[in-house]
Amino acid sequence: MVPLPWLVVSGQPESRAAAVPVPAAVQQAVRDLVEVSPVLVELGERFAAAGFEAHLVGGSVRDALLAAGTGAARPPGDLDVTTDARPEQVLRLLRGWASSTWNTGIAFGTVGAEVRHDGEATRLEITTYRADRYDRESRNPEVAWGDSLVDDLARRDFTVNAMAVSLGPDRTVTDPFGGLGDLLARRLRTPGAAADSFADDPLRMLRAVRFVAQLGLTPVEEVVGAMTAMSGELARITPERVQVELSKTLLQDAPRAALELFVATGLADVVLPELSALRMEIDEHHQHKDVYTHSLTVLDQAIALERADPDAGSPDLVLRLAALLHDVGKPATRRHEPRGRVSFHHHEVVGAKLVRRRLQALRYSKEVVEDVARLTFLHLRFHGYGTGEWTDSAVRRYVTDAGPLLSRLHKLVRSDCTTRNRRRAAALAATYDSLERRIAELSAAEDLARVRPDLDGNAIMEILGIPPGREVGEAWQHLKDLRLERGPLGREEAEAELRAWWAAR
Repeated sequence: MVPLPWLVVSGQPESRAAAVPVPAAVQQAVRDLVEVSPVLVELGERFAAAGFEAHLVGGSVRDALLAAGTGAARPPGDLDVTTDARPEQVLRLLRGWASSTWNTGIAFGTVGAEVRHDGEATRLEITTYRADRYDRESRNPEVAWGDSLVDDLARRDFTVNAMAVSLGPDRTVTDPFGGLGDLLARRLRTPGAAADSFADDPLRMLRAVRFVAQLGLTPVEEVVGAMTAMSGELARITPERVQVELSKTLLQDAPRAALELFVATGLADVVLPELSALRMEIDEHHQHKDVYTHSLTVLDQAIALERADPDAGSPDLVLRLAALLHDVGKPATRRHEPRGRVSFHHHEVVGAKLVRRRLQALRYSKEVVEDVARLTFLHLRFHGYGTGEWTDSAVRRYVTDAGPLLSRLHKLVRSDCTTRNRRRAAALAATYDSLERRIAELSAAEDLARVRPDLDGNAIMEILGIPPGREVGEAWQHLKDLRLERGPLGREEAEAELRAWWAAR
């Protein structure tokens, strides 16, 4: 979280009964921030002219305060607004001003809008004050309109999201639960009792995990206790929503502390038990307290390599998932060997299957599932390289098996070295440097990224006089295997090999 040197709040009460006074400096900073956003100014004027209140609210205010602290010109991201106007009244007020509106959330009092100003588009979500009740069997509330801004803020997840800025002429900051003080103290609290908040919506527990990574906040003891006691309630949440929060956490700059909270509170036991299972598994080199700690370190190192690569997209969800989960096959493959050693033979094979099953259950896309499983399967292959004993054929197979994941595989393999022995770490790095040089040399000579047989399917059918079908595919694979084993073949040599293969059948 960005420091807020301009925010000075006296008295940080833990009690929810007393609101923290909003300093004049904060009022002015937010007022200036609203003034440089023409959309917010115009929205406030339209609602005030119609006799309604309008307030910038929730994460928008939190991020606006952070942006003001860094001198940013305007609040980042989409804008959330709350109002005493009913949805149908909001739609009337937006007519002729917003370039488009949508009402997919209107049953919950939310009207979406896009407003264009000087060629730039701003997205808004405008929600009527609510005083919802939850049945605590699902996370769907019984929607009830509210009449009070404070009551609306009271139903929000955390105090840092329970602040509002009036878009009326006064630009007043409303902070009834001490969110400003908590933001300054990097403290995560709920407006009401944490147990009640999480019972209403268990997804808030995963949001608490994310805010540890995103904002650098530390949950107070009450919040951690409620998360631990109520972790099983997370099973009420759909896999899709869990996946979104887990992904958002992993995509932050430093997710480790958040993941530690995720595991320590038992939330991981419910939605990602493979991660929790790593805690007691000692790795085969006895270099780490446990495989869980090792996996978090691999994630840290993978993020560092990802961010240092100017040619790679960052943040990289596939790489981060692979770094976190690459060793999940170890618990099932743990074997005690003579002289007190422990082995995990074929844990990459088992791990790839577990990764595929878990990520599918969390409703990740097919592409993400297959890429993470593939990286998990391949992450140990480098260790067969020794000190360079691989043939050119083995190098070609390493590249072609990785395919478009090769750059990620490089980062994963390098990150997987977490030994504290500097000499061993340097030797492993040097060996991988050697492998990458060989890959570069072969790629330059043979275009490994697009390895194909020396004869295509049409040529195979013409030479063998066969129609399309399974046999063409088998012949194509045979020629590709030869290409990987021996490098490029000439046309005549490829035809001779094809005819010999066919005759041998």
